[in-house]
Amino acid sequence: MRALNRKLRRDLWRLRAQVIAIALVMASGVGLMCMSLTSIEALSDTAEAYYDRYRFAQVFARVERAPEHLAERIRLIPGVESVSTRVVKNAVLDVRGFGEPVIGQLVSLPADAATALNRVALTRGRMPAASNECVLAEPFAEAHGLMPGAKLRAIMNSHWQELTVVGLGLSPEYVYTIGPGALMPDDRRYGVIWLGEKAMQAAWDLDGAFNDVSLTLLHGASPDSVITRLDQMLARYGGVGAIARKDQISNWFLMNEIEQLKSLASILPTIFLAVAAFLTNMVLARLIAVERSEIGLLKAFGYPDREIAWHYLKLVLGIGAVGITLGCALGWWLGLTNTRLYAEFYRFPFLLYAPGPAPFVIASLASLAAALLGALGTVRRAAALPPAEAMRPPAPPLFRRTGLARWRLFRAMDQPSRILLRQIGRWPARSFATSLGIGMAVAVLVSSMMWMDAINHIADVYFLQAQGQDITVGFAEPRSRQVERELARIDGVVTTEPLRVVPARLRFGAREKRQALQGVPAHQELQRVFDAAGHALDMPPGGLVISTMLAELLAVKVGDVIDAQVLEGRRPLLRIPVVATFETYIGSPAYIDIAALNRLMQEQDSITAVQLRLDASRRLAVFRELKELPRISFITLKDAAVHTFHDTLARTLLIYVSFFVVFACTLAFGVTYNSARIALSERGRELATLRVLGFTRAEISYILLGEVGLLTFVALPLGCLMGYVIANIMVTSFTTELFRIPLAIQASTYAVAMLIGLGATLVSALLVRRRVDRLDLIAVLKTRE
Repeated sequence: MRALNRKLRRDLWRLRAQVIAIALVMASGVGLMCMSLTSIEALSDTAEAYYDRYRFAQVFARVERAPEHLAERIRLIPGVESVSTRVVKNAVLDVRGFGEPVIGQLVSLPADAATALNRVALTRGRMPAASNECVLAEPFAEAHGLMPGAKLRAIMNSHWQELTVVGLGLSPEYVYTIGPGALMPDDRRYGVIWLGEKAMQAAWDLDGAFNDVSLTLLHGASPDSVITRLDQMLARYGGVGAIARKDQISNWFLMNEIEQLKSLASILPTIFLAVAAFLTNMVLARLIAVERSEIGLLKAFGYPDREIAWHYLKLVLGIGAVGITLGCALGWWLGLTNTRLYAEFYRFPFLLYAPGPAPFVIASLASLAAALLGALGTVRRAAALPPAEAMRPPAPPLFRRTGLARWRLFRAMDQPSRILLRQIGRWPARSFATSLGIGMAVAVLVSSMMWMDAINHIADVYFLQAQGQDITVGFAEPRSRQVERELARIDGVVTTEPLRVVPARLRFGAREKRQALQGVPAHQELQRVFDAAGHALDMPPGGLVISTMLAELLAVKVGDVIDAQVLEGRRPLLRIPVVATFETYIGSPAYIDIAALNRLMQEQDSITAVQLRLDASRRLAVFRELKELPRISFITLKDAAVHTFHDTLARTLLIYVSFFVVFACTLAFGVTYNSARIALSERGRELATLRVLGFTRAEISYILLGEVGLLTFVALPLGCLMGYVIANIMVTSFTTELFRIPLAIQASTYAVAMLIGLGATLVSALLVRRRVDRLDLIAVLKTRE
């Protein structure tokens, strides 16, 4: 073995504690990046295989009623590969043992399953053979404990029908099953039910007809051109506008999650790798300073600069190899855990987690690049040292009387306190870098725990402040205001409020967005148009009040006139001015006074939903009566929505925050431990001299660790500030059409982050304190000369 290689092994062993500390920080960055990249790969591969195997459609359209023979004309549209028609209806369900209303989406299964799109993946049982048999979506069945052989009732076209469950299944169309008006899947109150085609057509008087069509396209075909032709063909049959796969709600949520994972893969790992680069530079600079004379001897014996530089780079690579090995193993496990966690929300019949080498290679190269970048300057200086200069001890730093000495407070301090303050003052750049590293740990904690605050704030604004109703009852088609009055007469209903929703395509200039117009009373009492700033808005007599997100998507401002192409009924083209904008965290809604909307639509007081406030003591009685009412399309409960929102997100976020607490502690420990160890090795002779002069162990520890403690206290507010900046970057990168995350960080979040950072720092300081207590005075005081 060559001499330099033996020296490398000895150096790595001698510095093993610092090497492990740096490697753990590096492993955190590598693990985070691998977790994100492998999760992206697993979700993408699983979705692609699932979509392909079960023939997930690429274009979807709804109509009121269209004849079956129309499918042949649709198939002739250029670019269309296959067409599948069906009947899809919403119905109120009665599930034994569950008192609240349940909504089911009933979907017909084609007689020819071989050519069908959006196929059902049976997980248990068989397909329906009789008109009263059905297949339940597996999440819905699990939530209610329903198995093949169980029975439930459904209102099918105003008539109760008992259905027998013969199978459980999943579909690529319902990977993320979300009900009308809901924000999160609620498997207890909304589910998908598949029945035979003949049974569905007979129940809704659609013999020889359909109300839903799905298409797949030829390779290279443009979805937009197909949608344009399809909309023209379906307009006379009550079509409400076709959508491409990218806008299909389940697929949109899944693809959006993948995009957010990409953002995560680029932000947080960068912090850990940057700190790892700083720590590598710090350790290597100290090692080279200690080994100046050895470097001079090596050069004197003929070792070229290139070999000396390569020797120290191999030390960096050795540290990197440990970090990458730990990080890749951690990343593989975190990726698997993360993917399984996603599988709870995005239901697949199978899960493909077989990450290729690409995520680990990318993370490894990024980690090595960061470590080498941090070491290059120091290595270059070591290689450039002339032999004669290298063999001489470095010139001692110039010390002078600083401004601190003139402060009365400084002169009043005891000697150990003045020593540690002088040390910080003489190396300000290094001291600030140490505080910056510790602050990064606090910043990671703040930016990760911020999500809990943000979710609580969204729930408070969207549910508690904006919504005063207890329940929303929706209808499949517009109804007269008489329905609202009938609901108001139900015993237990305290207040009602109408809602009119009109599907439309909004256009301004070259920009277009499919967005429903929501007609609400001029002054709302139950479901208010609520600005995120904390106040409700009344509707002006004419004009639109739109969210800032919709205004941004359409590039409109107050005073602009929007063209609204209605997608139902007579399909009029409305020109409506924008009269106000408001900020909202969820969706991109467009509101208008309900009376003005009905005038524009030339309708007499039409509504599509009613908001109800209930007497708490009569809730169950109201639920029982609502179950008996015909033609209800959906029922949503605010309490259930709040509970699902919190339960779903809080459980997920708790897991993520736990990950980041561990990572942040690793970061704080790595920075503090390396800083204290380097300070101990640099000042070992000085501290030993003080011990000989009569200083106690406690005073020596105070001089060394007091410096670390002071830098940590400086790091805490610095970390909170950096955490705020990082959180702002993350919030911006995670903004979508559906969700805007508010930058709402509570004081308690800052406090918890600082306490955790202090705890990690204290643990590393105690480990260094043990070394101070075991300081060998004789060995340290020996000079190398």
